[in-house]
Amino acid sequence: MRVITQQTLGGPEVLTVVDAPEPQPLPTEVLVRVKAIGLNPLEARLRAGEFPLIGKPPFVLGWDISGVVEQAQTWRFRPGDEVFGMPLFPRMASAYAEAVVSPALHLVRKPASLSHVEASALPVVGLTAWQGLVDLGEVKEDDRVLVHGGGGGVGHVAIQIAKALGAHVITTAGASKREFVEGCGADEVIDYTAVDFAESVRDVDLVLDTIGGDTAERSLGVLRPGGHLVTAVAEEDAALAARYAAAGLRFSGIGVEPDPVALRGLVDLVEQGRLRVHVQETFPFERVADAHRLLDGGHLRGKLVLTL
Repeated sequence: MRVITQQTLGGPEVLTVVDAPEPQPLPTEVLVRVKAIGLNPLEARLRAGEFPLIGKPPFVLGWDISGVVEQAQTWRFRPGDEVFGMPLFPRMASAYAEAVVSPALHLVRKPASLSHVEASALPVVGLTAWQGLVDLGEVKEDDRVLVHGGGGGVGHVAIQIAKALGAHVITTAGASKREFVEGCGADEVIDYTAVDFAESVRDVDLVLDTIGGDTAERSLGVLRPGGHLVTAVAEEDAALAARYAAAGLRFSGIGVEPDPVALRGLVDLVEQGRLRVHVQETFPFERVADAHRLLDGGHLRGKLVLTL
């Protein structure tokens, strides 16, 4: 089979398509013939050596997949089943490949209402948003929720999940993404290039931070007493967590985990017409370097996907 690997850290040009032995599933695992691969900003950081999650190269990046079960060493799936998920994260799943072995519990059946491209774009961003808003955040009807980076992968899904939970959703986004995030259901849009959210938002029940930098720190003042910050990017900042605690606020970091229950929750929202994942652009498998150049540029609208 073909895989996309890299021998050194560096720019998108280090990604190379090579031949590799096909993996074999162990008991409780399946071999998936991959149809589409979702790309995430984390993978660009790993490629460049900015975040040492999986060690030194050579390695094969990737976690988000959608495809067809080819071998099944489990009762949960049969050959021919269409599945999608986020295998093994944060361990290497080596998903930039034509075939991937996954624990059966890290996948769910793909609904007919989702294409393989859409399904592959959903797991990392969908699980991050779900675990942050539903599991950690316990968002309920009429809560005021602020989603930072509403036009990005996690952000645009989080807006829709929060709306499905009955929340009033505020989001930060550039002017060029206003129509997009309003289409996702945002009730209020703050153009962060023109307005300081810290001066214009108050009485928020939950902030979901997908941006990093000083965003989590500056969000302290927008929360109501007892409010909750959930961050996907500053989860290990103990000093900031202490500041939130001292102010009588909750601070939680979300490190996304494989979760078939949450994946099925996302599928339910999709089938109810309450959630859609936006794919900005697709690239053939061989053009992975071009896709990574877009990842490096940031400011994406939704997700990028490789197709096979």
